Formats: sequence, structure tokens, C-alpha cells
Amino acid sequence: MKNARLFKGPFIALAFSAFLFFASFNMIIPMLPDFLTSLGGGEYKGLIIALFTITAGLSRPFSGKLADRIGRLPVMIFGAVVCFVSGLAYPFVTGVIAFFALRLLHGFSTGFTPTGNAAYVADIVPVNRRGEAMGIIGVAISIGTATGNVVGGYIGSAFPIDYVFYASAATAIMSVLILSGMNETLADRVEFNFGLLKLKKDEIIEKRVIVPAVYMALSVFSFGLVLTIMPDYSAHLDISNKGLFFAVFVLASLGVRIIAGKISDKIGRVKVLKVSSFLLAIAMVLIALSNSLISLMGAAIVFGLAMGMNSPTVFAWAIDLADSNKRGKALATLYIFLEIGIGMGAFISGWVYSNNTAFFERTFFTGAAIALSAFLFLNVATKKNK
Repeated sequence: MKNARLFKGPFIALAFSAFLFFASFNMIIPMLPDFLTSLGGGEYKGLIIALFTITAGLSRPFSGKLADRIGRLPVMIFGAVVCFVSGLAYPFVTGVIAFFALRLLHGFSTGFTPTGNAAYVADIVPVNRRGEAMGIIGVAISIGTATGNVVGGYIGSAFPIDYVFYASAATAIMSVLILSGMNETLADRVEFNFGLLKLKKDEIIEKRVIVPAVYMALSVFSFGLVLTIMPDYSAHLDISNKGLFFAVFVLASLGVRIIAGKISDKIGRVKVLKVSSFLLAIAMVLIALSNSLISLMGAAIVFGLAMGMNSPTVFAWAIDLADSNKRGKALATLYIFLEIGIGMGAFISGWVYSNNTAFFERTFFTGAAIALSAFLFLNVATKKNK
């Protein structure tokens, strides 16, 4: 198993499906602040991401349990179908309440598909290459995110916004088609029944992964902030393509994802995460001090390096700690805290920003403070293991 190849058919198909799925829902993000403003809800921009993450987070215990019971593929397919349906529904939204209701629905997509995706990866890769594998999948996700943001930003600037939503839906259905042709990896499966949706207290959180989960929440706060504030910040700096920052930071994260994952396989997860969280705090300060396209893109590169080191490493850490028969639950726990972190980053940044350009700097400094707290938490929580 030590020298087993990662680039086999199932792994490649999974990576391509992940690319399409993340491109789909990220495609619309640069355009949503303006879309909400056109509906009369400009002051509620902080809820665009926050509401999306609420249902994503609430659905994680269900997706984790279902991934461990009915299989990885049904969970992934369900999430991608939700993404497809949501993309088709946006053009019919005419009011603020309907918009936020759809954002809640759309959140189910990321509540399901990534959970099944990560569990599928854990099933098919050798233990000693887990960090590397998560890094490669992370590259596919990053390319999808970057592609979605750039393509969405371009379509939105050249055509009516409805075209962005339709493109998002088309991308999601291609992800579904790929997943439909793959083989299930869960050996002992049961047929779906509604009784599986009844959760016991011990089926929600996997205690074995609580430390990486809390760290995850603190470390992705800045990501929720950037998703919410960056479109307006880009316009403030006269950058026409509001998806450009996202594209640059995602592209910067590509190579480092694989490298960081491989290094964490050798020297340990915590050492890599300490570097990434400290670098994240620096990135947020650099964003706050940016005053031009060049300086903001430089900050985006640092942000991308930090996030690229962070993501595959913390997921591999959680898989390391989880029981093999509870991987879905463990990954769902990690994703619950991820959604909490992104949601809080979106909500708090929207509140601090208050749709006032004078408050940009203090908003990003808030993100820097939370990133630093992630670094401090990691040092305290893992001290006894040294």
C-alpha cells in the first residue's frame, strides 16, 4: 500500500467531480452582493454567506450518518443535485426574503457533497499518503473555486446575471453525471429510510476530532470574511472583476496544498498548521493595508499560501484521529465547525463593515485577530502531546 498509485480512475473521477461542484456554487458568489442590492437588501450582505453556512452546518450530522450507512455516492449526488436546482431557481427570485430562503436551500449542497467526498478519499487512499491525497483533492477544489469565480465574474460583467445562474446549474449537473458513473466504496450499506434521519446525541459530534474541529472554525473565520467583504473591497479599489482576488488566492494555494499535505505526512499535522495559521494572520493584515490592485493581489497570494497549507492538513489530521467505521461522522463534525467558522466570519464581518467603506480596515484586522487566536489555540490544545 505504501507505493500505491493515487491517480487511478476513481480518484481522478472524484477530483474532476469536486472541481465541477465547487466551480458551480462559487460561480455566483462575486455577483450575489449586487444581486441582493438590486432586490433592496444591500445592508444584509453579511447574510449571503452566513445563511448558506447555517443549513450546510445543520445538515452535516445527517450527511455524516448517511455517508456511513447508505454510502458515500448518494450523499455526494444529493448535494450536487441541490446545487443544480438552486442555480435554476435564482432567476425567479424577486424579493429579499425569497433570496435568503433560497440561500438556505442552497446550503444543503455543501452540507452533503464535501462530506461524502472526503470519506470516499479516505476509503481509497493508503494511510501514509492521506495528507498528500487530501492536498490533491484540495487542488481540484481550488481550481474549481478559482474557475467558478473568474468565469462567474466574467459572465456577470458581460451578460445579464441570469446567465451566471444557468451556467452554475449546468456545471452542477455535470458533476452529478460523473458521480453517477462511479462505484460505491462503503462495504456494509443499508437502504435509505426516513428513520436514518433521526439523530441521537452521540451521532452529532465525534469527540475524537474536537480539537481539529475547533481549530478549523477559528482558521476559516477569515475565509467567511473574505467571501463577504471582498466583492465590495475590490470595487472600492477600482478592480472591475470582483472574482479576481478569489482566483489569485486559490491559484496561489494549488502547489502548496500538495506539498503541505506531503510534509504533514512526514513531520506531523500540528507543525504545519501552526505555520499556516500564523501566515493567515499576516495575510489579513496585508489585505487591510492594501491600496491598489498590485498590493491586494500580493496579499491574495499570502492568503492563498496560508489556506492551501491549512485545508488538506486539518482534514488529514481529523481522519487520523477517527475510527475507520466513523469517518463520515468525524468529517461531518469537522465540516460543522467549518460552517460555524465561515458563517461567523461572514456575519461578524458584515456587522463590523456595516456597508461603510470607512470600516474596511478594522474589518480585516478583526480577521487577523481571529487567525492569531487559531494559532494560540493550537499551541495550547496540543501542548500536552509534545
